[in-house]
Amino acid sequence: MKINVLLSPLNADELFFTGKTTVVIDVLRATTVINTALNNGAKEIIPVGSIDFAMKISGNAHDGQSLLCGERNTKIIEGFNLGNSPQDYKKEVVEGKSIILFTTNGTKAIVRAKFSENLLTCSFNNLASVAEHLVKINEDVQVLCAGSNGMYCIEDTSCAGKLINEITSRKEGVELSDAARSSVAISNEFAFNHEDMMRNCEHGKLLIENGFEEDIRFCAETSNINTVPFFTNGVLKVSPSIPA
Repeated sequence: MKINVLLSPLNADELFFTGKTTVVIDVLRATTVINTALNNGAKEIIPVGSIDFAMKISGNAHDGQSLLCGERNTKIIEGFNLGNSPQDYKKEVVEGKSIILFTTNGTKAIVRAKFSENLLTCSFNNLASVAEHLVKINEDVQVLCAGSNGMYCIEDTSCAGKLINEITSRKEGVELSDAARSSVAISNEFAFNHEDMMRNCEHGKLLIENGFEEDIRFCAETSNINTVPFFTNGVLKVSPSIPA
């Protein structure tokens, strides 16, 4: 197994991911929302790359069976049911629902990687479960950091490095690209205080300024969710277990 980390979605086009195993990371906050919603019983997540497409899909949805969710520049979009705060995706709100999700960075990264053979999403919340899943798949891995408007984000890179550490603790002989090795180094620097790292990173400061400080604590919880979101036929669902 070889692991590579793409530090921005702009580093590769859609066709690059064809046939690959890809993990998308957007810690603050899209992949944390996805993990939380599916863990709380959402039927599926439909990630979209534009607000217009989200509105188009929601217009064809059955009343009461779907939720239109997402954010633009951290804030809920007017007319949407929910924003991008993982704490809003409670069981009583999302259970059994199809969630149409648009976010500034995370869902765009998922859509970019849509041609992957295996496409998973990861945050700090489900690190251990994703690592175990990837070890069972036993294929080369591309870790795609969503970043912020195409720019580098330290929180996504740190999460990528921690995911790599989880994999290498379970499997010997894993080969790392230069970007993967750099991600591990960054993760190790913040090994015991990644919540503090997220509070002081650029996007974390923006969230705090906009009233979402509690989301950072939520997003910093590590391996407290066993769900592995898996993309197939245009939707994210809970991945079936893979035999050891």
